[in-house]
Amino acid sequence: MGDPSTNDLPAASPLLDARALSKLHWRCRRGLLENDLFIEQFFTRFESGLTQRHADGLTALMDLSDNDLLDLLLRRREPEGALNTPPVCEVLGMLRQSGARAAHA
Repeated sequence: MGDPSTNDLPAASPLLDARALSKLHWRCRRGLLENDLFIEQFFTRFESGLTQRHADGLTALMDLSDNDLLDLLLRRREPEGALNTPPVCEVLGMLRQSGARAAHA
């Protein structure tokens, strides 16, 4: 038997190919400039390592209204209910990290 902590890890998620990244970019277009700035920095920083898991989390966030998304990005609230999933929380953390980094640059 192996280390039990490694048995609980999810299977590796495949990296996105160029076509999937292009579709994801298109899906992430927003009407609110503040959201676009977070998303632009996210792609600048993480694009080369994005996986299908990240795409799933990001897609769930893009289903939100612009104001609800901004509230999450600015930590005015946290994901709840069906939105509170590991992929969403992981991507939200990455988006927040990217936005904070851009604000300090």
